[in-house]
Amino acid sequence: MKTSTTEKPSSKDKNLAKRVTIPLLAITLLLLMVAWLAGAFKDKVFPAFEEATPTLAPLNIFTVITSKEAIFEGVAASVTAKQATIISSRLLARINKIKVRAGDDVKKGDVLITLEHKDLASKVIEANEQVKAMQARHTESQQNYQRAQALFSKKIVSQFDLDKSKADYQSIIAELTAARQNLSQAKTTLSYATLRAPINGKVVDRFAEPGNTAQAGGKLLSLYNPLTLRVEAQVREQLALTLNHGQSIKVDLPTIKQSLSGLVEEIVPAANTGSRSFLIKISLPYQENLLPGMYARLLIPAGQATKLYLPSESVFKVGQLDFVNVLINGQSQRRFVRVGKSNKPALVNIISGLVPGEQVRLAK
Repeated sequence: MKTSTTEKPSSKDKNLAKRVTIPLLAITLLLLMVAWLAGAFKDKVFPAFEEATPTLAPLNIFTVITSKEAIFEGVAASVTAKQATIISSRLLARINKIKVRAGDDVKKGDVLITLEHKDLASKVIEANEQVKAMQARHTESQQNYQRAQALFSKKIVSQFDLDKSKADYQSIIAELTAARQNLSQAKTTLSYATLRAPINGKVVDRFAEPGNTAQAGGKLLSLYNPLTLRVEAQVREQLALTLNHGQSIKVDLPTIKQSLSGLVEEIVPAANTGSRSFLIKISLPYQENLLPGMYARLLIPAGQATKLYLPSESVFKVGQLDFVNVLINGQSQRRFVRVGKSNKPALVNIISGLVPGEQVRLAK
């Protein structure tokens, strides 16, 4: 009698099954993960416009309007003084006294600096005495000449004596004139020891102290007249050639938070070859807080441009960006726009993102 037996798989078949099954499971698992990451097991939301709101009120819709306006180009400028001067000495002398400091107001003719001048005063006295001596000799020679004329008319002296007396008299006149000129020169040189203000103004800075030696031509003080302040700027040639003398130009002064109206005072008729620009000088009305060297900004007319405007309520922010709701075929679409400065109340200037005639919905 025979008994049946079941054949057991060999170890070789088991290893083969493992080698096939494990990679298939890995691939299947990998495909399931990729599908899950791709959102295959989630509900999909397809992009579409917002549904039109049938109850939209006409008052909530605004059409982009255009406006032709003059545009201005800003040019960096500096405040300068038309009347500014450097006080310097014409002598080599020690400084005795300086009577002003930076920020002091002075009037024309006020004494600013005195230099050592004892030797100069002595020369003035000496020249004055020489003049007195020559005046005495002049009186004597004049009387001698008059007597010689009288004696010559009576035939008492010869022509030679008369001519000699006349020559002596004329020589004394010349010497007296020279002595007077020497006295005038000595007084003028003495006056150089006292430095006075040449203009009404304000002291900007002083560059020496009493006891220092003033060098001829060396600067000691600087002054400017605050009533003659103006603005100077380098303006590109195409824009500069459109300006005229006496033309009104708006000037912004950020430091003192003011805007002034200036007049074109001077246009230097030669361009800067490096920057291709012209130096423009604009006169300004007096401002108490305005000082030389301050920053200014010229707003020069540069033609006209078409600008777009929307009500401020139609623009809303998302983070740092500005958006509007644009109506396209009756449906609202959010669109990014760039907003600029506006000089119209309750309106916003749109730089880009919209075109004339488009309709927007007021943001709520």
